[in-house]
Amino acid sequence: MRHPRISPNEITFGTAKRMSLGQLIKRISKYLKPHYLKLGTVFVITMVSTLLSLVGPKLCGQAIDAITGDGSGFTKVLGYAGVLLIVYVVSGILAYAGTILMCATTRAIVRKMRDDTFDHLTTLPVSFFDHRQAGDLLSVMSYDVDTLAEALASDLITCLKSAVMVVGSLAMMLTIAPPLVIVFAITVPLSAGLTKFITKRSRPLFRKRSAKLGELNGYVEEMISGQKTTKAYSVENRVAEKFETLNKAAVDAYTEAESIGTITGPSVNFVNNLSLTLISVIGALMYMWGYRGITAGDISSFVLYSRKFSGPINEVANIIGDLQSAMAAADRVFRLLDEPSEAPDAENAVVLSNVKGNVEISNLNFGYVPERQIIFDMNIKAKEGQVVAIVGHTGAGKTTIVNLLMRFYDQYTGQICIDGQDISMATRDSLRQAFSMVLQDTWLFTGTIYENVAYGREGVTREDVERVCKEAMIHSFITHLPQGYDTMLEDGAINISKGQRQLLTIARAMLSEAPILILDEATSNVDTRTEIRIQQAMNKLMAGKTCFVIAHRLSTIRSADCILVMEKGDIVEQGTHEELMKIPNGVYAELCSMDFKRGGD
Repeated sequence: MRHPRISPNEITFGTAKRMSLGQLIKRISKYLKPHYLKLGTVFVITMVSTLLSLVGPKLCGQAIDAITGDGSGFTKVLGYAGVLLIVYVVSGILAYAGTILMCATTRAIVRKMRDDTFDHLTTLPVSFFDHRQAGDLLSVMSYDVDTLAEALASDLITCLKSAVMVVGSLAMMLTIAPPLVIVFAITVPLSAGLTKFITKRSRPLFRKRSAKLGELNGYVEEMISGQKTTKAYSVENRVAEKFETLNKAAVDAYTEAESIGTITGPSVNFVNNLSLTLISVIGALMYMWGYRGITAGDISSFVLYSRKFSGPINEVANIIGDLQSAMAAADRVFRLLDEPSEAPDAENAVVLSNVKGNVEISNLNFGYVPERQIIFDMNIKAKEGQVVAIVGHTGAGKTTIVNLLMRFYDQYTGQICIDGQDISMATRDSLRQAFSMVLQDTWLFTGTIYENVAYGREGVTREDVERVCKEAMIHSFITHLPQGYDTMLEDGAINISKGQRQLLTIARAMLSEAPILILDEATSNVDTRTEIRIQQAMNKLMAGKTCFVIAHRLSTIRSADCILVMEKGDIVEQGTHEELMKIPNGVYAELCSMDFKRGGD
């Protein structure tokens, strides 16, 4: 039983709050801090490159004045042209070097950010993943981190160049014709006001865009993993329609965000063109009236500097949308990083060692959400080496017991003890090492068969792996594969059957030396004949271990020392198979009858 899924559009990452722009910049700066030396070098290179490019307009103005002189300035013009060529070549080389260094620095920052995000994911409680789409989390790890990386690599250096260019151009214009600079006292505030107005309205739209994309990715991930079921039920059209709906919502969110965000560039560009027009007209009048000996070259230089002054402002305005998208992405990344990790062990937590396997559950009450309790005053006692089977209808709470034994959830009342030790006062690592598990949903990673079987235990030899595979009745199949135990399993091991995947996970559990074994529908994916063979091997595995067996096929648990029958969170019957079958109109007897009719007996 799980929490209901939460749509990314409703709330992206549960408990973590949205951040302000200042908070986001502060968080990003922490990742920049280890690279301040490299970033400082980029700053110096960019500043020198930009300042060199500012020499150009001045030289152009002097060249114009040389041409309009006494006619003997041709040599001077060539000299100016040569210096201008050298200046721009050096400026270009420096700009390229700064960009390369910035990209390398950004890659290191992104690598650290991805490492932190993935590492944090491994610390989050099971409850976090129970109500979040895997595709949405993948979207954060890939799309959102990449979006932020792109902003750091290109937009950050663009803003830096723009700042130096604006300040440098303004200084040069003040040396040429200070009265003309008054024009910018009107146009710059107008540009800033427009940018602020549009940005305030576009930022929530970029957040929505990221959320909708995460929702779309989550759906695609689910449908790809369940494509066989989709085809089996012939619901391809329905799936396509749902995808079209989510895709349209994502596209609409993208269009809405971009349509508002991209208004900034043209608006600021209009204001800049207005300032250029005013400067040209007023500058021409000043030249005609002979204001302080101003020359045609000075007016030309001023116009060029005005373009260099307004150009960066326009460029920054054009990337406002990208910056907004980057901030929305950063918000999702940092909110994921702010999700609370699994609660730490108690200060005086003990390390479980030499576990015998005596398990006792007393007065247990639990609900995945506070308003919906599903376990009521439960009491279970399993002695060392006993096999305890748990049966009941779907939703009765069988798997919930496993979740609580493993401390995947801690918000319960009552007590769970192993060898008399309350597990809430034991370290999680030592507790979970006391268990080995075989679940209904097989999980195999990309790697060799040997690596998958040896996954849960260090220092395993090939002989150890072969031994458990023989006991799990899978050795013969493996040896007939072209590469044997070195055969690669890829993409969830789709190159072998579902039953064979389950056999491999059973072999993995066999390799564990844990004293307590949990089998959650462990044989539900194999045929009856294979099940009998596995059961023989499992009997050897279970010898001397405390075992909790959750099964729908009741034929597999007849020999259990104790069978617990659950109904709506309560244990309504318990005893051996023979004892329970004698109960008139008993729930277990009814389940056995239903199992027989299904062919399970």
